[in-house]
Amino acid sequence: EGTEEIVALLESVLRRDPDHMGAIHYYIHAVEASTNPERALTYAPKLSTLAPAAGHLVHMPAHIYMRTGDYANAALSNKVAAEADLALFKITGNGGMYPVMYYNHNVHFLAIARTMEGRFADALSAARGLEANVGPHVHMMPMLEGFMTTSMLVLVRFRRWDDILKLPQPEAAMVGTNVVWHFARGMAFAAKGKIVDAEREMKMLMDGEKGVPAEAAFGLNSATSVLKIAENVLSARIATARRDYKPAIELLKRAVEMEDALAYDEPPAWFLPVRESLGGALMLGGNNAEAEKIFRAELERNRRSGRALFGLSKSLEAQGKKYAAEMVKREFENAWKNADTQLHVEDL
Repeated sequence: EGTEEIVALLESVLRRDPDHMGAIHYYIHAVEASTNPERALTYAPKLSTLAPAAGHLVHMPAHIYMRTGDYANAALSNKVAAEADLALFKITGNGGMYPVMYYNHNVHFLAIARTMEGRFADALSAARGLEANVGPHVHMMPMLEGFMTTSMLVLVRFRRWDDILKLPQPEAAMVGTNVVWHFARGMAFAAKGKIVDAEREMKMLMDGEKGVPAEAAFGLNSATSVLKIAENVLSARIATARRDYKPAIELLKRAVEMEDALAYDEPPAWFLPVRESLGGALMLGGNNAEAEKIFRAELERNRRSGRALFGLSKSLEAQGKKYAAEMVKREFENAWKNADTQLHVEDL
């Protein structure tokens, strides 16, 4: 309510003073979740030059870069922002809320942006750095617990199954993190065809969900709403391992609805886009035309997503749409040019 008035007011300020840092900052927040966040590209890139020592302002353009599919610049903005913060901490010390919340937000954002680029090593490095920063504070600040799942989900995103199975179990007090640990292990076992082991992890995941406090949050969403997505995705992956594609597809459709119902947050509370998995399951089940629709829908949510472009290209190719498939393949190659990993339909 009142958003259109806010946007109009901020635009009037920026017409008169295009370098107004406060107006640019608020304008980014006002339009980032809209259907045309690119309108902020006129102003957002300026912030890093207007206030190069203010880490939060250096970071802010990433909210627009991420929403417009410029994942490389989203990552760079957060890398430079984190460096600016560290320079500040050398002068002021690292006490107070800013290092715990804002600095870690930059590092978290960096990890997710690198994930979207397909840069596994950089994504995992940022994720582990984030968890090292947050770990000492999580018991006093339970709202930070969602950060502690980042490296596990990065490993899932890049299908590093052996690495996942080597991870030690998180301490029992971090109930939500334990649920994600069982999710990651279940995904690994399912990918390896060890269905009995995957089902055991699934049971422990569901048992763990019962102990998650109702007030627990992952970002701007309840932990339970995020973990329900994990439950459905793992159930679908187990069904896929059995080649039961019909129930897998239904489970993933349900998970898509849950993902869509999450409150907007950037980076998203669940950064393993379910439509990628749904499109992949549809292709494995032989429904390439429907998979094409799903990948196109994913590209509306995450523009220029390399994984979605890959899936779209493969679904078009499977339908004999050679010209369209080749055009999308070129888009994928451009989106994936910085990646250190290869993709296969089964990986989606």
